[in-house]
Amino acid sequence: MTAELTVATPSERAIVMTRSFDAPRHLVFAAWTRPELIRRWYGARGWDIVEARIDLRVGGAWRFVWQGPDGAVMASGGVYRDIVPPAVLSYTESFDDHWFPGEALVSHDFTEQDGTTTLTTTHLFASKQVRDLVIASPMERGVREGYERLDEILLTLP
Repeated sequence: MTAELTVATPSERAIVMTRSFDAPRHLVFAAWTRPELIRRWYGARGWDIVEARIDLRVGGAWRFVWQGPDGAVMASGGVYRDIVPPAVLSYTESFDDHWFPGEALVSHDFTEQDGTTTLTTTHLFASKQVRDLVIASPMERGVREGYERLDEILLTLP
């Protein structure tokens, strides 16, 4: 059974997504911070990571490049702000094609109970207008499909 993704807009600038995984949080955290794992799951079905660079330290940069249908390419990157393995991961995020203006601050909180990890992700945008643009995009579908892919690889990790 696939866990449900919940999406909320608790303030004018924030989107909060919550999803549980049947895996310990150190594995879920690893899936967010190891390039060889990111390549296996991050993104909607049909969009595959072809480049994943991670300099996992406060002030370190990350960059992901996806290839999608009909040769489409999308890329994003940012800088790590807070890293507390396996509990917290925070970074800036902006896209090369600037489908939303400016950059967002993304924070992941990983909590575990009885071998199940709940991931709460908060995106904080520059304005309500930018948040609304993102909510209206296919982001929720992409996140849901990526998390379904993550479920599949978590089953293969020791």
